[in-house]
Amino acid sequence: MRTAVFGGSFDPIHQGHVDLSQAFSEKLALDRIIIIPAFVSPFKMSKGSAPGEYRLEMCRLAFEGFPDTEVSDIEIRREGASYTCDTLTYLSGLYPHDKLFLITGADSFLTIQSWRSPEVIFSKATICAVPRNDDDMEKLTSHAGYLKTLGAETELLNVNVMSVSSTEIRERVRRGLSIKGLVPERVEQYILSNGLYRSGNEGDES
Repeated sequence: MRTAVFGGSFDPIHQGHVDLSQAFSEKLALDRIIIIPAFVSPFKMSKGSAPGEYRLEMCRLAFEGFPDTEVSDIEIRREGASYTCDTLTYLSGLYPHDKLFLITGADSFLTIQSWRSPEVIFSKATICAVPRNDDDMEKLTSHAGYLKTLGAETELLNVNVMSVSSTEIRERVRRGLSIKGLVPERVEQYILSNGLYRSGNEGDES
């Protein structure tokens, strides 16, 4: 099996996240994508964010109808700091015969060598990323060469995905502006019906 891991705070998950996962699903002929919202300590949450159970449910709603995609609560249940090396070690034990891929954003790809135990990350998964803009691809390609010297395998996908941030969406909700089209429809309904991001709920940026 070819399994991709896509983690983040997903506060909230948005259409760019969905498009990115599906682009890699097609490019890499994935059998399974595991979406993993990170645990965020209530004491470190910023004003106007959403607790883990809400972020988890929004991820589930975003990927309803995607048979190759599942949403995992392993980092939320684990609590504490969410380290990618630990999550990949757990998943490689759970799926010992799978080839693992780690989907990251451009910024994460460019700094992943500074994460906790990068050698473990590189031994467990192929590191994947897409550029945010036309100028990014050259930087990502150069960094992929550097990561190769550290023992990493990489996959870069030069596609355009929706340019939107979770911060922008939270701010639009706070100001009473529409988020239609920026998040999947059922996620939009969930945010509005639960009054998320209007005032001091909890969470983090992705």
